[in-house]
Amino acid sequence: MLLSDLDLHLFGEGTHRRLWEWLGAHVLEGGGVRFAVWAPNAAAVRVVGDWNGWDDGAALEPQGASGVWAGVCPAAEAGHRYKYAVTDREGRTMLKADPMARWSECPPATASVVAAVSSHQWADHHWMSSRSIAPGTRLSIYEVHLGSWRPGVGGYRELGEQLADHVTALGFTHVELMPVAEHPFGGSWGYQVTGYYSPTARYGTPDDLRAMIDALHRRGVGVILDWVPAHFPKDEWSLARFDGTALFEHADPRQGEHPDWGTYVFNLGRKEVSNFLLANALYWLHEFHADGLRVDAVASMLYLDYSRKAGEWVPNRFGGRENLEAIDFFRHLADAVKAEEPTAMLVAEESTAWPRVTAPTSDGGLGFTHKWNMGWMHDTLGYMRTEPVHRSWHHQQLTFGLLYAFSERFVLPLSHDEVVHGKGSLLDKMPGDDWQRFANLRALYAWMWSLPGAPLLFMGAELAPLGEWNEAGSLPWHLLDHSPHRGVRDLLAALNRVTAAWPALHERDHDPMGFQWLDANDRDRSMFSFLRWGHAGATAVACVANFTPVPRTAERVGLPWAGQWQLLLDTDAPAWGGSGFGGYSLDATTFVAVDEPWQGQPASAVLDVPPLGMVWLGGVRP
Repeated sequence: MLLSDLDLHLFGEGTHRRLWEWLGAHVLEGGGVRFAVWAPNAAAVRVVGDWNGWDDGAALEPQGASGVWAGVCPAAEAGHRYKYAVTDREGRTMLKADPMARWSECPPATASVVAAVSSHQWADHHWMSSRSIAPGTRLSIYEVHLGSWRPGVGGYRELGEQLADHVTALGFTHVELMPVAEHPFGGSWGYQVTGYYSPTARYGTPDDLRAMIDALHRRGVGVILDWVPAHFPKDEWSLARFDGTALFEHADPRQGEHPDWGTYVFNLGRKEVSNFLLANALYWLHEFHADGLRVDAVASMLYLDYSRKAGEWVPNRFGGRENLEAIDFFRHLADAVKAEEPTAMLVAEESTAWPRVTAPTSDGGLGFTHKWNMGWMHDTLGYMRTEPVHRSWHHQQLTFGLLYAFSERFVLPLSHDEVVHGKGSLLDKMPGDDWQRFANLRALYAWMWSLPGAPLLFMGAELAPLGEWNEAGSLPWHLLDHSPHRGVRDLLAALNRVTAAWPALHERDHDPMGFQWLDANDRDRSMFSFLRWGHAGATAVACVANFTPVPRTAERVGLPWAGQWQLLLDTDAPAWGGSGFGGYSLDATTFVAVDEPWQGQPASAVLDVPPLGMVWLGGVRP
């Protein structure tokens, strides 16, 4: 046999962590290419491609009872296109792209491509050895759709250099790339994957993607990849009914078809399928030095009745709605990532109250390192859409999230999902006249950055665009020629700069002792005030927000000690497009706290709080 008994055993067991080194197309040192594909119910498998005129093809041989077919094509070489001619038990032959292909034709073409052995020489050794997911590590994420960030810039390499410039100027710690695995339809934004191991050819070769990530790492920017294990499209040339049977998907449509997306659902109860996905996660982390994976649509995997009515789903063996196979898969995935890449992030887009998503598997959790806080997103945007005169009736929308803010390690997302499908841009959501809309938006960003949890912002939010995102176009960079939009960009840079300089704003994001309300109940005035604490209480930041257009003069704020407190941020500063109410200088303004107890604190200071604005004060314990 061409493949080792150990490899076959591990694959059948579902535990092969380097599956890409064994299945798929591999250029041999002595010439030729070895092909290996899993198709257990096929009657025959051949390889057709550029070297044989796509006619007849070379027959692959079954590797024992594993369901794997393998063979060597001496004339094949790197760069050749190919597909598998899979003949099912009824004699029908289908041309299938390689599920394990490490490169593919650029869509709309659909053939797999024999990937050359990587020649990329990594230069990110310092980054990889020093990256951390330890508590206290600052995380600020810029979500990117490569195709519409700056169309025409070039491929992965050029995008990497320009992204690095932009993101470092804004102070984000990470970019999160919407799916870069190959997908036929650009309008899916990458979420309907056909080539799980194949970086999309739209922007270059696999080594070009490596160079992009390398460039970002050298500039101190981490890279999170969006990953889609929940479902896959029904394209007949891809994974669907791969060997003539429901192989990667469930046979029962109540389990195997997703009603919302018109896609197939992976059969995670099949060990080879779960191995395909587990190894795929490790592939992106290992081969491309990704710093983490954002796992899409986790809720759709955890619940058997997700988006289904009674009678449209199959209960688990206990009669419940929980997908026990998905739970096992996530725990195995988390354990494998922790073992293989212990400093990599595993971020769940999970939209329900499923418990202990970020708890260790040893404690009964799913083992993710972070979870998107979709409840926070929904409540916060709901509040900000409300006219200020009515916000007193919605006060709890901003306070409720703090009741569960420390139950998981949260990311606070304002993602692409909030600026598409008729939702408008973030600026479009803000009420009032032009000045008030920009003021509301600046206050929203400051509120987001001041709270426990890592902020995530979709690209373009720094431009404050009018109108929602269009994946077929470009970000409206010209808006930076206009001062209100430029002010929003500069404010975001300031938010990242201040949170980096003041660890109290991030180092206890997941510790309830790092947050303390000063006043959560001033609903009549739509005011909020709280403290963020650094380790050991040595530093603190007081945050005061006013979500009405009414200026608040001589506002007394409780502080934990007397002495000087520094103005760190004022969203109403003229530099950001504000009115300059209060006349504060961001570079030189200090406030003297006196020994007058207020809001449960032993000291207090008086300040003016701008309309539709937020102010941060920083203090170091004497």
